[in-house]
Amino acid sequence: MSEAKLREEICRFGRSLFERGLTPGSSGNISLRLDDGGWLVTPTNASLGFLDPARLAKLDAQGRLVAGDAPTKEIPLHTALYETRAAARAIVHLHSTHAVAVTMLPEIDPKSVLPPMTPYYLMRAGQTALVPYFRPGDPAVADAIKGLAGRYSSVLLANHGPVVAGETLEAAVFATEELEETAKLYLLLRGLNPRYLSPEQVSDLVRTFGLSLQEHGAHDH
Repeated sequence: MSEAKLREEICRFGRSLFERGLTPGSSGNISLRLDDGGWLVTPTNASLGFLDPARLAKLDAQGRLVAGDAPTKEIPLHTALYETRAAARAIVHLHSTHAVAVTMLPEIDPKSVLPPMTPYYLMRAGQTALVPYFRPGDPAVADAIKGLAGRYSSVLLANHGPVVAGETLEAAVFATEELEETAKLYLLLRGLNPRYLSPEQVSDLVRTFGLSLQEHGAHDH
């Protein structure tokens, strides 16, 4: 796909996410890695609903701005995830309501924030780790991401929001949406003793679809 088409794709998905209320105001950011090792990324303080393809920031392989507006302050976050997820070509970071809410609950497991509620959560997002709170743009978040050693394609930043890597932008967006909907389900069912997927059902998904999960037993939430 040409760079012009990739720019249009970022804007199209950004507008869709914004219009469906998944990231309000000027929150959230998207990046997409180019074949030369550089990447396109949404500008700082830009609304995902009103992106201009020509004004997207273009960075070289060393992360230096070569064209467009100044990039999002979350560059350290994106850089760390690309460095630890070799297959990743796109990253989506949102401030989606239910995913943020889940990060504030006292009982969540930082190694697997959400239980195996649906097959598509596991198939698209896998498992989700919790990253402790850092102020937005804090370079220290990169060390926290690197500390996960690439084991997760999706993480939740405490009191902040989801960050999801994918082999394509479409895959990253779909996984982010699945993560948000699973967080919503978790909040709706909290305290009701719901029936999650059994260890056997999870194992069947792992075998059938070649999933890579850190743990795939029953979740004890």
